[in-house]
Amino acid sequence: MAIGLDAMAMQCSCSMTDTHTVYLGLGSNLGDKQENILKAIDIINLLIGDVVRQSVFYVSEPWGFVSHNHFVNACVCCVTTMTPREVLRATQQIERDLGRTRKSHDGRYHDRIIDIDILLYDQLTVDEPDLVIPHPLMEQRDFVMIPLRSILK
Repeated sequence: MAIGLDAMAMQCSCSMTDTHTVYLGLGSNLGDKQENILKAIDIINLLIGDVVRQSVFYVSEPWGFVSHNHFVNACVCCVTTMTPREVLRATQQIERDLGRTRKSHDGRYHDRIIDIDILLYDQLTVDEPDLVIPHPLMEQRDFVMIPLRSILK
């Protein structure tokens, strides 16, 4: 495991005792896409909380940009004691540790080894410049909604 993950695990020991349900969307269109997602899920399970449900893989064309690389997507349901902000920091660290070097900005998307989005966190609504829950575009994306519906309870 990368040093960044060890440091993140120490930082994320949360004082909250309540558990929360968070749904995450994952995607990859570079390298061994399924393996990238499986590695991310393993780390989510260790760093964020127990992954209690996982969708099957869903293959899709790139959304919002042109690429010859198709995506493999999945969704997971995770039980966590982390706050939404801590989950965001953890997912960003996981992306970096798995090799993601840049994020999408101003609606400009690109190929990526891993992408992890917070889709839902309990029934919470968050509207901050760098964190919006529920994910604002998820209902427009079959590659999110089809796997998400399969694990929603």
